[in-house]
Amino acid sequence: MKFIEFNLLEGFIIVRGGIDLEKKLKDLIDYALGQGADYADIRHIELEEEEIKTEDQEVQSINNRTDTGAGIRVMINGAWGFAATSDLDNLEQTALKAIRIADASSKVNRNPLELAEKEIRDDFYETPVEKDPFKVDLNEKLELLLKAEKKMVESADLFQTGGSLSFRKEKKIYCDSEGSYLVQKLYESGGGITAKAVGDDLQVRNYPCGFGGNYSKAGYEFIEELDLAGHAREIAREAEALTEAEEIPAGEYDLVIDSSQMTLQIHESIGHPIELDRVFGSEAAFAGTSFLKPEMLGEFKYGSEIINVVADATCPGGLGSFGYDDEGVPAQKVKIIEDGILENFLTSRETALELDQSSGGAALADGWSKLPLIRMTNINLEPGDHEFDELIAGIEYGFYLKNNRSWSIDDLRLNFQFGCEIAYEIKAGELTGKIYKNPVYTGSTPEFWRSCDGIAGEEDWQLYGVPNCGKGEPMQSGHVGHGSAPARFRNVEMGVDK
Repeated sequence: MKFIEFNLLEGFIIVRGGIDLEKKLKDLIDYALGQGADYADIRHIELEEEEIKTEDQEVQSINNRTDTGAGIRVMINGAWGFAATSDLDNLEQTALKAIRIADASSKVNRNPLELAEKEIRDDFYETPVEKDPFKVDLNEKLELLLKAEKKMVESADLFQTGGSLSFRKEKKIYCDSEGSYLVQKLYESGGGITAKAVGDDLQVRNYPCGFGGNYSKAGYEFIEELDLAGHAREIAREAEALTEAEEIPAGEYDLVIDSSQMTLQIHESIGHPIELDRVFGSEAAFAGTSFLKPEMLGEFKYGSEIINVVADATCPGGLGSFGYDDEGVPAQKVKIIEDGILENFLTSRETALELDQSSGGAALADGWSKLPLIRMTNINLEPGDHEFDELIAGIEYGFYLKNNRSWSIDDLRLNFQFGCEIAYEIKAGELTGKIYKNPVYTGSTPEFWRSCDGIAGEEDWQLYGVPNCGKGEPMQSGHVGHGSAPARFRNVEMGVDK
């Protein structure tokens, strides 16, 4: 494959200083093998990010960042060594450092690692984008946020308003000693707005979801489709109304949970526990280990028969979508839960081999300076066959919940408590129009998923992005996605978010 390079700042293809980067990286791999490595790979990454924040109809911050570097991973006698550098002229010394680490580790390594086989690929992948967000005028972006804030202020008595936009453009080159050479050009766009009101307590409403908004592997067209200004009045009025709302008395209720909250539910009670390194107990940072065991595959009833979950790195627009993971494994769609039964885990090349499988393509790193870890891709609950109104109609008394506000889950990912921004009352199969503040529900992961008896169809299915999933030590921030339609759960314990 002939190497072509694009300039991140200008967005067009150029020759970079006459350097044949493909040859340079391949020569580095040969050098590492010549110095004693059994296996070697290198990831070269160029990154550009832009973040814009407004608050109370004023520009709060505009941050732009660029970053370039390379991470080199080698294996000697079944032990890893890794080193990274921002100096492209220092690759050989960096490789030697990785080799020294691997050699030292191999002398005390009691369990030599092996890698599952993968196909050798020479390929280019690019996120489908209609509008490059880095070519959109800054004033247009600011005007969009300030317009949404103005509509919120005009619509309700608020304590504070805010808005944010975030963009990311990344070029990743992967090269390994098995013969793969892969170039990827990945875009991300995200944004959201916030309305805060104060009565007896502070109440917050966000659109399109909590904690900074929604994110997608897409261009600026995704921001336009969010229509932030078009939803500004609704969330402003709800934030104000919540200051006068009641809290739900503790008890068991039937719930319909919106896609925005299902994102966090899936993330914490399915996504993290199916990471195979947590299952093996070799990873516990930030989110603990897992209540799952390898012998549960094909046997364990994770949820009711209508629960079907996939890890889909090919999902259009998913924040966890890509062409190849950071071990050169192609993106794929893996069945995780089928008809309620646990069928697969998220795997890397080394962990998959322990299950006599090929890698599921879930090894990803947060930038060039970090080692790949098993990460979620897009962990999606597949749609059901209900209309949304049917879900509501099937509840005599209960609530419809939206947007996460708080969460807590134990270090086995088993027992949880989630707080939402708002609850809408359901009585005799209809939404009454009454809202409640500070709704909280609790449960145990398998019991909760087994209580699901209805999922809305494709027309109500939505995809949300989570750009800040923490894992590892030192911590890495993963960019993952979750798709879901609203779902109904029976006899869920609820309390008050204090």
